[in-house]
Amino acid sequence: MQFDLRSNSATKLFISCTRLIRGEPHPGTLDLYQMVFDPSNPNPNNFCLGGNDAYARVYDIRKCWQDRSSSLVKPVNTFRPAHLIYPHHFMITGLAYSNSGELLVSYSDELIYLFQKHMGLCPPLFQPEDMEEVDKPAQFVGHRNGNTCKVNLFGPNNEYVLSGSYCGHIFIWKKNGGELVRVMTGDSLDVYDILPHPHNQVIATCGSENNLKLWAPVANDDASPLPDDIAEIMESNRQARIDSYMPFFASENHYQRTRGQSNGDTTSEER
Repeated sequence: MQFDLRSNSATKLFISCTRLIRGEPHPGTLDLYQMVFDPSNPNPNNFCLGGNDAYARVYDIRKCWQDRSSSLVKPVNTFRPAHLIYPHHFMITGLAYSNSGELLVSYSDELIYLFQKHMGLCPPLFQPEDMEEVDKPAQFVGHRNGNTCKVNLFGPNNEYVLSGSYCGHIFIWKKNGGELVRVMTGDSLDVYDILPHPHNQVIATCGSENNLKLWAPVANDDASPLPDDIAEIMESNRQARIDSYMPFFASENHYQRTRGQSNGDTTSEER
C-alpha cells in the first residue's frame, strides 16, 4: 500500500509477493514484515521488502504503477546470502538502507548482513551454483534474532550497525569491519526494535517490557564497552540459533532421503 497524505485512502501498488524457493516462484504469498526506501537517490523510487523467506526484494515504484493490474510485479533486484540454501526457513525481520544505498538485512535465527549494490542477484532467478560467483556480504555476529528483531544504522555517516537481541542486550558494531564495540543491557528478556534519532546522538529501544527507553552518551560513563561475560553471551546466542533451526534441518534431511529412495536413488539429494 502507498499512502498519500493529501488523500483519505491508500493506493494498492500490487496484489501480492510470491515466495521464492531456490530462486524459483513458489505457490503461496509472502508475509511482509518491513519496507524501506533507498535514500541514496535524490528522488527515491526503489524500495525493499522483507518477509518470511530469505530474499530481500527491491522494487521500482514506477514499475509498480505500470504493472499494478498484474497479479505479479517482478522485483528489479533481490539479495540473499549464498549459504541460505533453504531460504523458506530463514525470514527477514529487519531492513535498513544506508545513505549510500547499502542494504542491511537481519534474519531470524541467523546473522545480520550488509549488501553492497553490486551484490544483488539480478536477474533474481539465480541457480545455487551461480551464487558462488556473488561477492559475500559483510556480517555482524553475536546477537540472537528470534523472529522479531529490527536493525538500523547510526552515526552521521552511518558508521555503526545497531540491533536488539533475544538475550536482552543492545549490540553495536562498526559498519566497516564488523567489530563489536558496545553491548548494553536493554531489557530483562528481549530487545525487539531499535531506532536512532535522525539528527541527535540518541537511540530509542523497546522490548518485552512495557516501556520505551532512550539512550544518549554521557561524559562520566565509566562502564566497560563490553560486559565481562560477553564471550558467554555470544556463545549462548549462537547455541540458541543452532537449537532453533536444527529440528528443521533434521526433518528436511529426512524428506530428502525419502525423496531420493522413492526415485530409486540410495543417496540423499544434493542440498
